[in-house]
This record gives sequence, C-alpha cells and structure tokens, in this order.
Amino acid sequence: MPVAVPVSLQEYLETSHRPDCDYLDGELLERNVGEWDHSRLQSLLCQFLCSQEREWGILVVPEQRVQVKPDITVIAGPRPDGGIITKPPFLCIEILSPSDRFSEMQDRVDDYLNFGVQYVWLIEPQTGRAFIHTANGVTEVRDGILTATKPDIRVSLNDLGRAV
Repeated sequence: MPVAVPVSLQEYLETSHRPDCDYLDGELLERNVGEWDHSRLQSLLCQFLCSQEREWGILVVPEQRVQVKPDITVIAGPRPDGGIITKPPFLCIEILSPSDRFSEMQDRVDDYLNFGVQYVWLIEPQTGRAFIHTANGVTEVRDGILTATKPDIRVSLNDLGRAV
C-alpha cells in the first residue's frame, strides 16, 4: 500500500488533479464518481436551487472547487472573488454514492462545519434518507423537506421527483 505524502492546503488549491481529488487533513483522497442515482439527484437539486437564486439571494454551483469540495455549493450573497472559494459557503450538499463509506462522509461533514459552513445536507438517494448537519448537531429529515434559514431555503425531495 503506498504511503500518503502530506500536501499543504495551498498546494491543493493551486494544483489541478486528474481525476479531481478531495483534500482531508493534509491528504489527497480519490473522489467517488457519481453513479445514476447520485448524478440524477445532483442534477435535479441544482436545477431547482438555480431556479430560486434571485428569490433566495443565493448562487448555486455543482462540483466547484472550494477549500472543501461538496457535490453542490450554495453561496449566500454575491459571487466570491477568484476561481476557488476560500471562504465558507452557506450550504454544502453531499449526495451519497454506493461506494461512499459513512465514516468518511462524517469526516467530510465535520470538515465542512469546522471550515464554517452553516448547513450541510447529506442525502442518500437509494433510500431517500436525508440529514441536516449544523454546528448544533444533526437532524434526520423525516418529512422529505430539507431546510436552511437566513436565507430561508426549503427543498422538498418529493417535489423533485425520485432520482431513481
């Protein structure tokens, strides 16, 4: 098994990787490529959130390189300067792929929250389960409606249609 070579955050942000990698605690990690359920849900969420940008005062970008890199990034307020987002976005959305391990995803969620992200949505498209993570803890979404406040965002997974 190869030994991981530590990489600085600055080096990660300034380097292109093919295929793209995630950065966690000084290590580059292979990023899972989404399969149908993952990609379809990502597409539907982006489409819906983009349709609400003006009303909610947000900007939505998929697969944007951020100091932390979620599936979907939601920024509250104006467009950030530069090509890489180095300040915490308002909301990070992660859609689980079959090959994602929950322990690794929890590390990623913790990384987002430690970076200063206010909300992290974690969605499992195969089961329809979803979770909202904040600095105050985690809540399982039981009614199918993902929320965030200031700006107020409401997304009904049922209204998006099943990704599968």
